[in-house]
Amino acid sequence: MEMKSTVRLFALATALLAGGTLAASAQAPNLAGKTVTMVIGFGPGGGYDLWGRTVARHIGKHLPGTPTVIPQNMPGAGSFTAAAHIYSAAPKDGTVMGIIARDAALGPLTGQAGARFDATKITWLGTPTTETNVCIAFKSAKVQKAEDLLKTELIVGDTGPGTGTYAYPRALNALLGMKFKIIGGYPSSSDVFLAMERGEVEGICESLDSVHGKRPDWIDKKTVTLLFQGGAEVNQDIKEVPSILTLAKDDDTKKAIEFLYAGQGIGRPFVAPPDLKPEVLKMLRDAFAATMKDPEFIAETKERKLELEPEDGAHLEALIRKIYATPKPIVNKVGDLIK
Repeated sequence: MEMKSTVRLFALATALLAGGTLAASAQAPNLAGKTVTMVIGFGPGGGYDLWGRTVARHIGKHLPGTPTVIPQNMPGAGSFTAAAHIYSAAPKDGTVMGIIARDAALGPLTGQAGARFDATKITWLGTPTTETNVCIAFKSAKVQKAEDLLKTELIVGDTGPGTGTYAYPRALNALLGMKFKIIGGYPSSSDVFLAMERGEVEGICESLDSVHGKRPDWIDKKTVTLLFQGGAEVNQDIKEVPSILTLAKDDDTKKAIEFLYAGQGIGRPFVAPPDLKPEVLKMLRDAFAATMKDPEFIAETKERKLELEPEDGAHLEALIRKIYATPKPIVNKVGDLIK
């Protein structure tokens, strides 16, 4: 009798264990047979499009079930359109992620029109690189150094609010008295580069890696001049190019410029909807991290001359919270300048 009871208890324990394992397995995300959408907040051809498509080609094999990942361009308002879609409309099951402008994260904080999302709640997956922004001038422009901008106009193209192509020249005009003339309406920075070649505009404020990627020989052949650089730190690869902070005349202006360029540390951010279940969040962040170490992905970034210096989602989340802790007077000052 005692033996039968023991057998029953063992059978019951085995059944409970198996049931628990099956339940856990059922809860674990599996995207087999599904399509994952990679939303790209800009038109085709720009740096964000290149990063978005490159990650999309490799991240699927690191997601459970190895789903197909399809890039989808969703340009508009400097990627605010894409960010708002991912934040409010996209499903929260791991089938939608995307890449938005680094400076888009500042949009809700500075009250920019169209920034209909909460940067502290959207899910940050990581960035494949950190950035240095440079303002460049075509060789035919009258402006050939930063100081020239204090007295001579430079016509630059921009890809919309929420991007550095718009925010940096606009704010620097007010903070430092520069004379950027900003021409909007370009879907991506690639269109601005073409406009420079056609003589429609004379320059752009854009990430250094994007300049290298789109026109690899422009800097070496002096087709363009690097006027100044902006970022969390001076980029030692172009240490001869002055930091924009050297032009600040007082501490308040310096702090405002530091906040203006805070997005450079965000790099090329990949995001997902907010309020994900813990297992979905882990799935997406793990897949992104694995992609950054994928030999085939690394080989493609080298082939495309993309600078790979990844940071994970937890790092970006902490950086966003730090940025959002900036004193309100500085936020208001910069926010008013870039609207």
